[in-house]
Amino acid sequence: MTLLQRYLDIRQTSLDLVAPLRPEDMVIQSMPDASPARWHLAHTTWFFEHFLLSGEAGFQPFREGWDYLFNSYYYSVGDMYKRPQRGLLSRPTVAEIVEYRRYVDQQMEELIANNSGDAEFEFLLTLGLNHEQQHQELLLTDIKHAFSLNPLKPAYRDDIELPGGKPSAISFAEFDGGIVEIGSSGRGFCFDNETPRHQVLLNPFSLAVRQVSNVEYRAFIEDNGYRRPELWLSAGWATIQEQQWERPVYWSQDLESEFSLLGEIDLDPDRSVCHLSYFEADAYARWAGARLPIEAEWEQVAAAEPALAGNLLDNRRFHPGSAGADGRMAQLFGNTWEWTQSAYSAYPGFKPLAGSLGEYNGKFMYGQMVLRGGSCVTPADHIRASYRNFFYPDARWQFSGLRLAKDA
Repeated sequence: MTLLQRYLDIRQTSLDLVAPLRPEDMVIQSMPDASPARWHLAHTTWFFEHFLLSGEAGFQPFREGWDYLFNSYYYSVGDMYKRPQRGLLSRPTVAEIVEYRRYVDQQMEELIANNSGDAEFEFLLTLGLNHEQQHQELLLTDIKHAFSLNPLKPAYRDDIELPGGKPSAISFAEFDGGIVEIGSSGRGFCFDNETPRHQVLLNPFSLAVRQVSNVEYRAFIEDNGYRRPELWLSAGWATIQEQQWERPVYWSQDLESEFSLLGEIDLDPDRSVCHLSYFEADAYARWAGARLPIEAEWEQVAAAEPALAGNLLDNRRFHPGSAGADGRMAQLFGNTWEWTQSAYSAYPGFKPLAGSLGEYNGKFMYGQMVLRGGSCVTPADHIRASYRNFFYPDARWQFSGLRLAKDA
């Protein structure tokens, strides 16, 4: 596939994802960490306009002042509208933003055709495409959160039937450890936080062959898991007391149903548990007599998988499936992001991208935890074994679950 075709496909995917929404859906913001769907469409367009088109001779921005509205966190570029207040803006309209996308896409088609074979340009373009794919996932997680607060419990899609699948009994595969290499291999695109490739010493360990299921997590709740301080990190215990958490964020009080992008559905005991914070994942692992994996352990196992396959966005299910069957290593990619016990920090010798794009990842390397593997709303050609996602430990509106690990 040519870069131009990939550009057009990814840009169209964003429009496809908002097709089930109404304009009223696309302007709301349900919490400071989320953004309106309309903003996601505009910000990803701004990225191409600012970082690729603005330096071209004779280029005219679509609208003056939109830099301020749709910059996210690039302080070296200029000021930006406050993130928690994005839902207060009724203008520009959804129709204007779609027109904005069309205008930028027309300019980009010509720019791509004129810069074919330019390695620096193609890297920047590919970065922009991967950036848009990140926002495709965020768009879905954010609209799910917004819909969950509506008493009518509207569905994003109501025309999807989820497949069943009984998970195998949980078991653990053993690995020798030793000196291993992690990080980007240098083949294909990667974000700067995946570099440089380096050596890590791992002790022998074992990793669960599948993710933790709903029925297993429900057993933790029924064993008073949310009321036992010995299971929780200090900050986690403080969080669940302050926020009065008693169950995963989208589960009903009777533990019989959950809210999803398909609306309110029965809580299938066999599907992977989802929308857990790091604190909840860590507490469950301790309750289960295990721990969360180190990110290097996870990557060593995932990198040896023969193919990148799983329940990803391309399947258009928008919800986790079975935690895994057949006793084989399952759902390393897709279904839910898997929390690791690794803090998000720089690899030895890390160097951020030059200029404003150096703000993309490096400045967030504090106070967050690493997740691996992608989810049911991650594009398949966006994920890889070395990919490092990261969120604060109390975040649970993302499609995040867990896989258990143990010391050998």
